[in-house]
Amino acid sequence: MREPDKEKTQFFTTYLPIYLDFLAVEKGLAKNSLSSYATDLRRFGHWLSDQSIEIERVERIHLVKYFQSLRGAGISARSVARALAAIRGMFRFLVAERHLKADPTENLENPKLWSTLPKSILPTEIDALLAAPDRTTAEGLRDAAMLELLYATGLRVSELIKVRIDDVVMDAGFLRTIGKGSKERIVPFGDAARDAILRYRESGRSAFDKHADPHLFLSRRGRPMTRQSFWMKIVRYARVAGIKTHISPHVLRHSFATHLLENGADLRSVQMMLGHADISTTQIYTHVSRARLQRIYEQFHPRA
Repeated sequence: MREPDKEKTQFFTTYLPIYLDFLAVEKGLAKNSLSSYATDLRRFGHWLSDQSIEIERVERIHLVKYFQSLRGAGISARSVARALAAIRGMFRFLVAERHLKADPTENLENPKLWSTLPKSILPTEIDALLAAPDRTTAEGLRDAAMLELLYATGLRVSELIKVRIDDVVMDAGFLRTIGKGSKERIVPFGDAARDAILRYRESGRSAFDKHADPHLFLSRRGRPMTRQSFWMKIVRYARVAGIKTHISPHVLRHSFATHLLENGADLRSVQMMLGHADISTTQIYTHVSRARLQRIYEQFHPRA
């Protein structure tokens, strides 16, 4: 239960009431909109209380930390953007009415830029996951090939389930895929994925090929694998592998990018393989290079 004195700060006793009154009377906000503003602002006020920060002393860095905490708590980007609009509106009002001297929301970037870092799993966990399917069965061969290809290429799961037999060039070790915006890209894959696909095609796929479907990965009904079915399979194999953290097809995509950069791949190449239209989307992965830079420094700097 929240401590009762937290809402006795000036934020709650003075500033929040006059701003909500302004929204209701002057702006004529609808009841539902006003309730949403109040919810977002009260949550912000409670955070300020928890951090022992008075509203008059709020700085830009405090706001960045607050929105990072929201994203870290699983709050959606849309909800964070709504909270930013509410907080920005309140500060602008308080400055305009001369209750505060400065507006810390000035020049504040879109909160999407402060998203939590992509989740990835360790290479040892990847090894355990890829070893989980029973490769003595047709289903295990198919699932192993899907997991190997997903980690080898960083495909989106929507792209993986749409891969056709003709899209895969086995000898050259690459495949064609159609990503967001209907853009085609070429993605390479290695020997482990190649071997898993070959074994599946030679010894497993015929058990599912009931309708001469051109897609590579088929369900028991002979239709293309669905996103939901594959997601459930990954969760099951993660349990078999003893992986405790949350895992999904997107986690394998993040792991693909993270492990490439940790081992020296350049950002532009990773961008092309992931199919990101803008390299700024890929740059969120650059945090992983810090560990590699630390290793290089310790290895080569004479005073390390």
